[in-house]
Amino acid sequence: MSNLKHYETMFIVKPTLTEEEMQAQIELVKANIEKNGGEIVVTENIGSRQLAYEIEKNKRGYYYLVYFKAPTASILELERNYRINENILRFIFIKYENKKEVAAWTKLSDESAKKAK
Repeated sequence: MSNLKHYETMFIVKPTLTEEEMQAQIELVKANIEKNGGEIVVTENIGSRQLAYEIEKNKRGYYYLVYFKAPTASILELERNYRINENILRFIFIKYENKKEVAAWTKLSDESAKKAK
């Protein structure tokens, strides 16, 4: 029985970055997850969206979603990495716990994988 829990993280990157800088931010988040014992299952690029309200004078943000498995202890470190990164406007972690939630996570990550193809 693995001690890895099922998570989803969404983060919003500043819209002022170049395409290369944007990709670098995404790779950095993925590298941090893996460095902290996580396994990335699928990622989804949601793209540029209007923000519900301005954040640091930005009206839009670039949304990115990652479904991953990780030890619970790693989440604090991942949150710290987000907080010290001035290119990330907002982030959220969602933990899927019971059988029903894990089934939902599996379905959502499968749908994301299909969209990515």
